[in-house]
Amino acid sequence: MEIIKKYFPDLTARQQEQLAQLGPLYREWNEKINVISRKDIDQLYERHVLHSLAIAKYIRFAPGTSVMDVGTGGGFPGIPLAILFPETSFLLVDSIAKKIKVVEGVSQSLGLTNVSAQQNRAEKVDGQFDFVVSRAVTAFPKFVALIREKISSRQQNTLANGVLYLKGGDFSDELKPFKKQVKVYPLSDQFEEEFFETKKLIHLPLKKARK
Repeated sequence: MEIIKKYFPDLTARQQEQLAQLGPLYREWNEKINVISRKDIDQLYERHVLHSLAIAKYIRFAPGTSVMDVGTGGGFPGIPLAILFPETSFLLVDSIAKKIKVVEGVSQSLGLTNVSAQQNRAEKVDGQFDFVVSRAVTAFPKFVALIREKISSRQQNTLANGVLYLKGGDFSDELKPFKKQVKVYPLSDQFEEEFFETKKLIHLPLKKARK
């Protein structure tokens, strides 16, 4: 938790309590359903929680914002963001049932009323959202094709509605189709830990597809 407080010093007591519970909860769930690798569970707060919260360094979701987390796995980045933004609604989606079971269990234990979970494929989810977030579930062009129609045209945030995608390494080729629209933020600008040296946040504004 100290690494979270280092970069987010203004957390409420409730947020600190909820974030502190993530460690024991994920260890408990990981014994039953392996959603976080053994080597990463000891680095949960740096590699999963803080990585998820990196999005909050670039946008503060306005109250009433709707967010879909695609390929959420055990709940990242959705659950940490839901703790930070209790007035934003989050739909966490994964095609694997056991991962959604973990999301539901953790959310219930934390008392998160702004989180719902769905076993589904992104393109089959009903409704539209201000933002779609994810942690590098597939090649970026393929991801955009899956969720393009899920973006609402209603604008209420400082960043334009669209994709907020956490990704590492060299992915310049993947961004070529979007080079005029996409913005890439190096997370090393925000965090000094070695883990974040090659990590980036991609923001791609998208409008609702025209019928």
